[in-house]
Amino acid sequence: MSIKKNGLEKTRLHSRNKNRERYDLSALSKVSPELAKYIKPNKFGVESVDFANPVVVKLLNKALLHHYYGIKNWDFPDENLCPPIPGRADYMHHIADLLSENNFGRVPTGNKITCFDIGVGASCIYPIIGVTEYGWNFIGSDIEPKSILSAQNIVDSNTSLKGKITLRLQNNPKDVFYGTIDRDEKIDISICNPPFHASAEEAQKGTLRKIKNLSGKVEKKPQLNFAGISNELICDGGEHKFIHNIIRESKKFSKTFYWFSTLVSKQSNLKGIYKSLEKENALEVKTIPLGTGNKSSRIVAWTFLNKEEQQGWIESKWKPK
Repeated sequence: MSIKKNGLEKTRLHSRNKNRERYDLSALSKVSPELAKYIKPNKFGVESVDFANPVVVKLLNKALLHHYYGIKNWDFPDENLCPPIPGRADYMHHIADLLSENNFGRVPTGNKITCFDIGVGASCIYPIIGVTEYGWNFIGSDIEPKSILSAQNIVDSNTSLKGKITLRLQNNPKDVFYGTIDRDEKIDISICNPPFHASAEEAQKGTLRKIKNLSGKVEKKPQLNFAGISNELICDGGEHKFIHNIIRESKKFSKTFYWFSTLVSKQSNLKGIYKSLEKENALEVKTIPLGTGNKSSRIVAWTFLNKEEQQGWIESKWKPK
């Protein structure tokens, strides 16, 4: 197995990311007039918004999806995680680059690519970006029926998403692929933004740090600026255990998927992840650095297909008939 431990220093947003530059708040206000009343000069005299306010964050991200991605109807319960669009888009662009490496440097687009989103969430954000940017098909799973319902409402409310996203309820919270993916399906890549806290106390401490970094304020009872119900942010064993479960199950679906991938928020988890992948005999592992805002993260991707099997996959699935 060849594990590429690429440099993990903070990087800029991907070159194809539509939000690499400072937000055009004037343009965003035109598609979201409600956002306009929250735009005020910051301490440097530059127009900005309060990123520690969950109401503002949701309005901002709604406007970003409308203005840059053509998604006019995007709503979900306030209790659910409100994802930062630029960071989510970066994951998809780097995944597109990963697929292009096996396709003579060309990003495979359209219906030839199927992506499986582990924990699609109420916002359905990764499928939205993958569909609007690359025309891919998506299967999204979640253990929460209300999240599946919310995501389905978003799909049904936007013409560009219809027929491109299939949503499946995972009835067993301990399973990842079992119960949602059939062995005879062919999935090009799986993606996941795992819950990274092991307890509510740990999640609250993380929120306190985030609010302090964003606003300089010290809050005793924080309100998550990106919201998030417990199973979106917290799981037994945290990110470490969640990812190791994905790796263990991925071995059983080694011929169903070309690539598996996950975000890894905590660098301290990497060593254990590499050991697990080696134990499961992954044939190729890649680490892709990400850097958004004040946070550095990375994608770890792996495959069990050998070079001959990879080529056969591309010939049968990606090349024009």
